Amino acid sequence: MRIPKKYLKITGIILSIFLLLIIVGSAIAYNKREALLKAGIAKVILKAKKDYNLNLKIKSAQFDGFKTVVLKNVSVVPEKRDTLVSISDLSVSIKLMPLLIGRIRFSEVEMSNSRIALIKRGSLSNYDFLFKKKNKTEKRPKVDLSEVANKLLNQLLDKIPNDMDVKNFSFRIIHNEDKLSFFVPTATIDGGDLNSTILVNGKEATWHVSGEVDPGHKQLNISLYADGKKVELPILEKKYGIKLNFDTISTELKEVSRSGGELRMYGSWSVKNLLINHPKIAANDIIIPDAAIDANMFIGENYVSIDSSSVIHLKNIKANPYLKYTLYPNKIYELKLHTEELDAKELFDAFPAGLFESLEGMKVAGKLQYDLNLHLDALNPDSVSFDSRLNKKNFKILKWGKINLQKINTNFVYTPYEYGKPMRDILIGPKNPNYIPLNEISPNLKNALLTAEDPSFFTHRGFVEESIRKSIATNFKEKAFKRGGSTISMQLVKNVYLNRQKTLARKIEEILIVWLMENGHLATKQRMFEIYLNLIEWGPNVYGIGEASQYYFNKHPSQLTLGESLFLVSIVPRPKSGLYFFHPDGSLRTSLRGYFKLIGNLMAERGLTPGDNNAYGFYSVMLKESLRRMAPADTAVSDSTLLLDENFRDGNFLQDIFGTKDSKKDSVMFNKSGKRKIPMNDSIKTVDEK
Repeated sequence: MRIPKKYLKITGIILSIFLLLIIVGSAIAYNKREALLKAGIAKVILKAKKDYNLNLKIKSAQFDGFKTVVLKNVSVVPEKRDTLVSISDLSVSIKLMPLLIGRIRFSEVEMSNSRIALIKRGSLSNYDFLFKKKNKTEKRPKVDLSEVANKLLNQLLDKIPNDMDVKNFSFRIIHNEDKLSFFVPTATIDGGDLNSTILVNGKEATWHVSGEVDPGHKQLNISLYADGKKVELPILEKKYGIKLNFDTISTELKEVSRSGGELRMYGSWSVKNLLINHPKIAANDIIIPDAAIDANMFIGENYVSIDSSSVIHLKNIKANPYLKYTLYPNKIYELKLHTEELDAKELFDAFPAGLFESLEGMKVAGKLQYDLNLHLDALNPDSVSFDSRLNKKNFKILKWGKINLQKINTNFVYTPYEYGKPMRDILIGPKNPNYIPLNEISPNLKNALLTAEDPSFFTHRGFVEESIRKSIATNFKEKAFKRGGSTISMQLVKNVYLNRQKTLARKIEEILIVWLMENGHLATKQRMFEIYLNLIEWGPNVYGIGEASQYYFNKHPSQLTLGESLFLVSIVPRPKSGLYFFHPDGSLRTSLRGYFKLIGNLMAERGLTPGDNNAYGFYSVMLKESLRRMAPADTAVSDSTLLLDENFRDGNFLQDIFGTKDSKKDSVMFNKSGKRKIPMNDSIKTVDEK
């Protein structure tokens, strides 16, 4: 298509005028640049003082050429606080083309003899202004998260220059008696190549940062490593009890795009020979030789997510995570984890050393595949959906690790611990006169215990998803760890195979061993229940149903009445409180009567005992005479100790780790009126059913 000459002429005239305006404007700006610079600095100084009570001082500021600003002796001092920032010499060059559209992008930065110090003395610090909220009474409008994230990312990348030369930069943290310092003799960016040396606490360690930066194309690739040793900060262990070190850690920003109102960032993080230890994580050092994640982060108007196209790498194992947090109109939390069919041997080999002590050395064969799905709406937490499945194909155990999981099928010695100290060795087997075979234990006791602790024990495979789902909902609503999800299988594994340390690693190990036992059919349900009844604690240094029935009632377990059985079951969660339920005359305190009616009625509904309007044997329970003198005489004290709605249940695992009080276990839940909350679709098989 031929364009008429008059249109070309008009276009030429417009471009000429536009170019002339740029030249004239540049000339005016060049002549007035010093005045504009001074006005801009005065505005920044005023804003720093007004908004944050900071004293910003700049001894001199001037242009060097058209696009370079040189500052001398810059300092930032919060009012009546220690100096936060001081810079001897700073030279910044700005790219002109982005400036025309209002973006300030650095092309070159030179800085020497600079210092940042974060100092806290007592309750005062020179950085507390960062955490002060502005007083705004007006309602904040909803923000577009993708737009905010895009602006923040651009602001960050715009401040990364193409060329940089930093000399003698010091960063110090002083928190009362704790001190940490980083000194950078030199840090450079030359044509996108980043190199820096960092001296930690004088000459305690030497770190290096290297990589490539291309802010124009929104790409970064940076690694941190140390000279001849691992990267570590001993102050973390001293202050927080966490031991953390690694050989190399790397991060990469590969691509950024924005379309359809969604910001997409494709990146990765990796670490080599990571060592981590904390008393609440594991008893031993956990070592991860090689781990990485290809993380694809998607940010929309009202959500932030890690897309399912992301990949977690752990040795030769891969898994696809999915996380999404929706901010409005409802806060919604979503979590998924999916693996393809994995070689079981490679999966077990990928377990970090020190994580699962009892399974180290175990040899397996076959295939495993895992799926996890969680969806929680904050406005309706009771509707939470949860599904966790580890599927097996031709899976089998070829060799046991440090612990033979089949020892439950033989005679073995059980050593209970209290406060980290062993109580005594107990033989679990017929040679122990207090060991009672399952068929010699009263059905009253067996059925009452199943009803209260684990109604579906004989039908589930170690876990009850409904209990876990309800635990998630309860804990979310309470904003604390109020309810656990333990089954009899989990309690048995905890006692038989694991140490008594309350760590995150031990809990995960417990879950894995339960799965191995239940799905590998390493023991029958009858055998598991029999062992459970013969080793759990029922009182101070009273272990197993044989000792318990003799201790409280001077009876063989086969002779236990329904009332006596309900009493024994009631103290399983808090065994040392058993004697506090009794009056000095040997009768039960009324605080326990509601529990008898509750569990008794549930048993009657399921055909496990006849209905009874007389509290299912509550009034016939009598403590043996020799123990009655040990029952507390102060009714008020003992009754307050046994309030079912708040204190009846022991703390669960997460409470033990994080210190939240008033936790409740998974099987019997009580509301404030003392009524049990239990899903009525729970089913019970009697122990004699096959």
